[in-house]
Amino acid sequence: MKWFLNITYAALLTLLSPVILWRSLRHGRYSRGWREKLLGQLPQSSGEKPVVWFHAVSVGEVVQLTKVVNAFRDRVGDSHQIVITTSTDTGFELAATRFEGCTVTWFPLDFSWAVSSAIQRIRPDLVVLFELELWPNFLNACDAANVKTALINARMSDKSFAGYSRIQRLIRPLFQQFAIVAAQTQQYADRLQRLGTKPMVTTVTGSIKFDGVLTDRNNPATQELRRLFGIANNELVFIAGSTQAPEEQMAIDAWMSLRETSPSLRVILVPRHRERFDEVADLVKDAGLTLCRRSQVDGSDVATPDAVCLLDTIGELSACWGLADIAFVGGSFGPRGGQNMLEPAAFGAAVMFGPNTSNFRDITSRLLEINGAVRIHSDAEMASQLASLVTDEPRRIQLGQAAQQLVLQQAGALDRTIELLTQQLSVAAAPSESRAA
Repeated sequence: MKWFLNITYAALLTLLSPVILWRSLRHGRYSRGWREKLLGQLPQSSGEKPVVWFHAVSVGEVVQLTKVVNAFRDRVGDSHQIVITTSTDTGFELAATRFEGCTVTWFPLDFSWAVSSAIQRIRPDLVVLFELELWPNFLNACDAANVKTALINARMSDKSFAGYSRIQRLIRPLFQQFAIVAAQTQQYADRLQRLGTKPMVTTVTGSIKFDGVLTDRNNPATQELRRLFGIANNELVFIAGSTQAPEEQMAIDAWMSLRETSPSLRVILVPRHRERFDEVADLVKDAGLTLCRRSQVDGSDVATPDAVCLLDTIGELSACWGLADIAFVGGSFGPRGGQNMLEPAAFGAAVMFGPNTSNFRDITSRLLEINGAVRIHSDAEMASQLASLVTDEPRRIQLGQAAQQLVLQQAGALDRTIELLTQQLSVAAAPSESRAA
């Protein structure tokens, strides 16, 4: 099986190599970490302490994993070495700034030699994967080395469940290898068990995304962004965050339709992917609008009141949501399936999202049930809902308060997850030193 996978991966990598090269030259992506990714040459663990290896694919997972690692360190102190891996450039950059005192490196590609080398060098006592990670060679190598694996904040979307169900006989042994499965919902837990996870290790912990989110708009990071963007306390702010094309254009058009009637309404655009920052900047300039880029303002330079603000930095969206009176959460027009809407909800913003939120079905259902969010289906509806929320203050406040209350009521998944991880470490069959070979 592993050599079949190796050949398949090699073929895919060969086919994609022109795209990888083009993106590397044009955007600077995929240019780092190839020694770790292809050969598994991760940093060598000293063997002085037990090792816990946490993996987060990209920026969104790194943000959530920060809460997990901080809570884990609060529980175990300095008794364990912590290794953090990511798969993307932006994820690596953010992880390098967030995990002080941890080893931050790249996750190996799922070639058998790369994953085996990585495991031999790290020698983990526990590997913790986030949401849904199913790399066959990696999981099999962990099993062969007697390394326990945990899947936390686990989810199984409609699309993923349908796809895995078609190859259930092939992937069932992989799901059976997890020593911990901490699912966000009962539905996800049921789906994971149908695919092979053992009932005795599958627990419904809730979503970590409800825990540790910022709720205080007066936090220093949010207030610094307010100052840099030149936003007065009496101005309303509309943020379109985690967006993909054509959502930025929709937001610009909706905001422009209100410029005469609501001149104090400010707008901030936050594209999901770094390589689209310049593209979105051009959209603003092509519309004849003043542009303020976060990356180009500093302590002595702030945006003008009529500027369209572009947050073109990594890792500041969480704080930026604290400026929003009205929030559109992107990735919901098109196939992506939405993005995390809990952060603006936690600040009490009136939240809007598009028709496709399949990756956040449980959260969106809860928000809609309590009248804590608005689902829109077109650019015209975005404009009309924005106009309504700007002029109808009681409705805007009610939406935000309902959403914020839901977030506060659902906290607790983080503590339950940390308890599962520490219990597993306390019953580990053997210390990592015994696996040095």
